[in-house]
Amino acid sequence: MNGLFITGTDTDVGKTALSALLLAELRRRGINAAPMKPVQTGCESGVPDLDYSLAMAGMNISAEDYANMSPYRFEPACSPHLAADMAGTEIELAEMVIAARTLGSQYEFVIAEGAGGIMVPLNRRETMLDLMQAMKLPVLLAARPGLGTINHTLLSIQALRSDGLDISGVVFVASTDTESGFIEEDNGNTIAQFGKVPILGTIPYCSQLAKTDPSYDDLPSSVVAEVEKIVNQLGV
Repeated sequence: MNGLFITGTDTDVGKTALSALLLAELRRRGINAAPMKPVQTGCESGVPDLDYSLAMAGMNISAEDYANMSPYRFEPACSPHLAADMAGTEIELAEMVIAARTLGSQYEFVIAEGAGGIMVPLNRRETMLDLMQAMKLPVLLAARPGLGTINHTLLSIQALRSDGLDISGVVFVASTDTESGFIEEDNGNTIAQFGKVPILGTIPYCSQLAKTDPSYDDLPSSVVAEVEKIVNQLGV
């Protein structure tokens, strides 16, 4: 199976926006790529992350594909293990791996997005890190560009590397229009130095990314150009 696993240093660091942007750019290039959100929580209060990615890429899919792209969906906005407990069920790694392999047989490239950070529990035994290990995809790490990101990002890199996972690089995702200065520049250089990973780029702040049904065609050229640069470096 060809693809990427998008994880983050924390929750709300831009994983979903990054996943959706990469998906849309790959499909624009003629690559039959598919999104995957193995576990979705918070489905009651907002647009599911998978729906966001599908909207960005302008994809219409079957109910069967949707089920494979999102095997587990829960209403509460909380950790996957707790959401599953509240629903009276348990998340099974094998089910998500089977769904991913099914997608891999139907699509050229799968972009899987994790929930929360690397050590988020999926059940009472396994974490998101175990899922990444089971899916055997290269990992792309989404991080905040600003103050505090050095510690979180380096710890995340250490956890991924200690588990033998292949790290494709780090992408910063700006959540405000003020996140660009000497601190952010040094953060990238420092993480590259200490983490020994490539910094593939920074997705600039874009208000359109906050929409529930964004369109890649409507995004500013500065955002699209950065996504193009990231994809080029990934060598997809």
